[in-house]
Amino acid sequence: MLVRTLTVIACLLSLKPALTAQTALYFPPKTGNTWQTLSPASQHFCQDRIDSLYQFLETNNTKSFMLLKDGKIVLEKYFGTFVQDSLWYWASAGKSFTAFMVGQAQEEGLLNIQDKTSDYLGTGWTSAPSDKEALITIWHQLSMTSGLDDTFIPTPTEPDPNTCTNPQCLNYLADAGTRWAYHTGAYRLLHNVLASASGSTINQFTKSHVLDRTGMKGLWLFDVFYSTTRDMARFGLLTLAKGAWDTDTLLHDQDYFYDMTHSSQDYNKSYGYLWWLNGQSSFMVPAFQFVFPGELLPNAPDDMIAALGKNDQKIHIVPSKGWVVVRMGNAAGTGNEVVPISFDNTMWAYLNQLECNASAVHDQLENELKIYPNPAKSGWQIESNGAIQKMQL
Repeated sequence: MLVRTLTVIACLLSLKPALTAQTALYFPPKTGNTWQTLSPASQHFCQDRIDSLYQFLETNNTKSFMLLKDGKIVLEKYFGTFVQDSLWYWASAGKSFTAFMVGQAQEEGLLNIQDKTSDYLGTGWTSAPSDKEALITIWHQLSMTSGLDDTFIPTPTEPDPNTCTNPQCLNYLADAGTRWAYHTGAYRLLHNVLASASGSTINQFTKSHVLDRTGMKGLWLFDVFYSTTRDMARFGLLTLAKGAWDTDTLLHDQDYFYDMTHSSQDYNKSYGYLWWLNGQSSFMVPAFQFVFPGELLPNAPDDMIAALGKNDQKIHIVPSKGWVVVRMGNAAGTGNEVVPISFDNTMWAYLNQLECNASAVHDQLENELKIYPNPAKSGWQIESNGAIQKMQL
């Protein structure tokens, strides 16, 4: 018995380094322009492959691109007149930023995501019957399951009803929690919830809770966040570190972080709390009640999570690689997609072939999905490189 016990202990001790060893993350200083780099050669990247990636990005209206490895810059490229200090909008990639701050607010006891939204916005914040409005919680706003009607028809007085936060734009369609539908107006009111709960504006809350503690700079204008590319990368690094910045932990609640970055409901398995998730068995996209089989981005690593915005604003985070990938720019495609994904999948084909011994890009272009027009009035066209096995209305 003694020999067996000692053997087990010895085995556990021998395993300990393998269980605990991981590359420490680097965090750039909160002030100044210093940011450590890693040479592409240290990552076994071939220059001709990098050039191919940059050509693809430039051809597809990219303004800036960054790739971090464990916090250090491996690739950083700006196109045209766009430079390191240029500001750009995050579009819906800012939703993921908001989800992070909601977690901070809950940790501080300012709110609970199971609270009714009307506790913070008052009754009548929608046009839904009062008993139906009362069903909507902060959790439903985070998971895109508010039940509010996502059928948006532009009018002369409301040209972009998807982003409208007025009660007349927020109409009842189904009970909260019974369907998934992408609704930017319902999301944007989370800023009002945070303001009501904290007694500060969304910019004040963002500055004190994230910007000042990470060295980020930026601001919200009409509920859209603007920053430089490096500031977007800082948020990606903060998320890669699960809410920590060097020795400062901005979000201690790892249960919330887990829920935020894993499937929040069964309708769209590829959606957490305002984060897109890869590696799931199916996914949905904005403006459609179709369930598509397979993962969101077949070419990307299964553990990738993403903040995605209109016109291909991107933050891709891959814990298994220690990567943060950021892209800012104009639309790579038609610009009609609220959350475009076809560009992402092709981009990952180029990223996967950066190493000198990797396969060619054309060998990695798996099932690529394009849906257009979006929004549509009478019908849609769906294109795919592979067979679509299932559509659920």
